[in-house]
Order: sequence, then C-alpha cells, then structure tokens
Amino acid sequence: MGKEESFSSRSRTGIAAAAMALAAGGFVSGATAQEKVTIASWGGSYQDAQSKALFQPAEKATGIAVTEETYGGMSDVRLKVKAGAMTWDIVASGSGSAARAGAEGLLEPLDYDVIDVSNFYPTLKMKYCVGGDVFSTVFAWNTETYGKNGPQSWADFWDVEKFPGKRAYRGKVAGALEPALMADGVPMDQVYEVLSTEEGIERALNKIRELKPHIAVWWSSGAQHAQLMKDGEVDMTTGWNGRFDVAINDGAKAAYSFNQALLDYDCFAIPKGAPNKDTAMKFLAEISKAEYQANLPKYITYGPTNKMAYEIGKIDKAVAEKLPSHPDNAKLQLPVDIEWYGKFEQKASAMYQDLVTE
Repeated sequence: MGKEESFSSRSRTGIAAAAMALAAGGFVSGATAQEKVTIASWGGSYQDAQSKALFQPAEKATGIAVTEETYGGMSDVRLKVKAGAMTWDIVASGSGSAARAGAEGLLEPLDYDVIDVSNFYPTLKMKYCVGGDVFSTVFAWNTETYGKNGPQSWADFWDVEKFPGKRAYRGKVAGALEPALMADGVPMDQVYEVLSTEEGIERALNKIRELKPHIAVWWSSGAQHAQLMKDGEVDMTTGWNGRFDVAINDGAKAAYSFNQALLDYDCFAIPKGAPNKDTAMKFLAEISKAEYQANLPKYITYGPTNKMAYEIGKIDKAVAEKLPSHPDNAKLQLPVDIEWYGKFEQKASAMYQDLVTE
C-alpha cells in the first residue's frame, strides 16, 4: 500500500562510527570504515521511531555509518532512477507501492540468502521489499465531538446525519477505496474481488463522491492527519494507528477502532542503482533481526514483522495487545492485497486524482 509522505529533508551521519572504525584499523564489528548507507524514510514520529529502534542500534552494532534523509515516496525514487542519479541505498515504502515499483524496475531484488526471513510472517516480505513493521489504516474521531462511542464502522464514517461534522480523507489512492466499498455494504472478504474491475473501482469512487462535500482536508502525511486530530480541525479522519497513538499520548482528544481497518505493512527496499547495494543488503539483514524489531513498539504502536520479536521478552503484554498484528485486533481487519496494488494501483490512482481535483 503506502504511507508515503513529503517532509523537509533532514539527515544524521554516522561520523563517529566511521572514525572508530578507522581508529581500530578499519574494522568495527566486521564492518570496514568505508561501509555506509543512506536511508530515506518519511520523517516525523514514524522515522524517529525507526531511527531509535532500528537504525541507530544497528549502526552501533555493525559499524556501518548511517545517513538518514526524508523523502516523498516512490515518485522520488522514480525520478532519481530515470535520471541515473540515485543517492539512497535503502528506502522505506508502503507494501503496495513497493510491489508497483518493483514491477516497474525501480528496485533491486533482495537477497534472502543474506536477509534471514525464516521467522517472518509469510505475507510480510516480497521479492523487492522486506517487511519493517505492521500497521493499520483506521478511522479516528474527536472524542469531544462524539464521546468515546464514536463511529464503529466505515458506514458510520460515511453517515453524516448520525455523525455530523468535518472529515479528512487521504489524498492518495492507497487505503482509500477499500473503506468506501465497505461503507457501501460490500463484505470485507469480497472487497478486492469487487475492486478488480473498473466498475468496482468506479463504485468506490462514487461512494467517496457522496462524502466529498464533508471532506474538509485531503491529507498527505501521517504527521498531518495526526495534527488535524490534535488541533480539532476535523471531527473524523482516516489514518495510521501509530500516528494517532502518538497524538493521543500528546494530548489529542481522539480515539480509533480496529474494526474494518486495513491491516498492512511497511517495508524496506533497495532502489535500482543504489551506490552501496551490498552494504544495504547487510544492513537490512541486521535490522530484520528480532532484537531490533522488538524495539519498535517502545516508540510507536506498530507491530514487528519478525514473529520471534514477541518471544524474547522485550514487548510488554499490555503493549502487545494494542498492536495491529495482535490476534484480537488482526481478526477484525482486512489484510491489504499487495497483488491488487501491483496490478491496479496505477490505473486506480489516476482515477482517484481526477476525483480529488474535480
């Protein structure tokens, strides 16, 4: 799918790690002084969590110098690949966007002899992208407007008589069509079957057109949709569970439900032409280990993709019960169909943008 966002650039370098490697005669934990990777992600509380849980500890353990940047998603990768000017070694991506980018030839195939995914949930990896976290696209509401018993389904999200107020909705197609069909009465297990025809896509778009007069903001980033709820600018919005939890912990009067949510995952890919491809492969192998994956819920409520992360005693039981991939939560949700995005996202995206701008 795709939590792809646009933020101003920031970076941090592993100068200290490189200096230590030089002082040690060129090696720290098996990494030469020259080994480095540049990683592009989406900024905000999400990248802060990635950095603290994954990038910084792996940099320390391996001696691979890490530079972090923010980017706007696979559209930026596409531009750099076509220009022959790739500067990133690893990019964070939504699963569906990675499937599409891999099919376009924008990504390097991953070497699973190097990256051990033997303990991964089987659906959380693909040829061009390895899972980094599990998240949910949910509906959230303002508890000052509706109280704790806000909308409990996508039909409620669409019901402007029962729940009057301003909505926000995603400005990109990823995660936008499925809720519309569920609001229109399509059973959860039939959503992608319906979406696999142009008529089905149009049905979802028409349902969104019904809601459009009440959509005050078409959000473009997780930071934005979280801030909308924190500021009380809208009464309901779609968005990502972890971003809402950060906002709620920071004082936002908001709540959300996993009912009919979209269960998805983010992943890490190596762009075509990455300057440090082999080192990137080693770094992905490192951050795919359970010991790093178990760190992530300390900083944001997204679940690990390595199931052993639940077994090593790092994740508190109360925290685990809030994660999207916890069995009690997962059973309420629609797993995102990555194959559908690989086949239909490009066409559906063009149709969706026409709706947003019409």
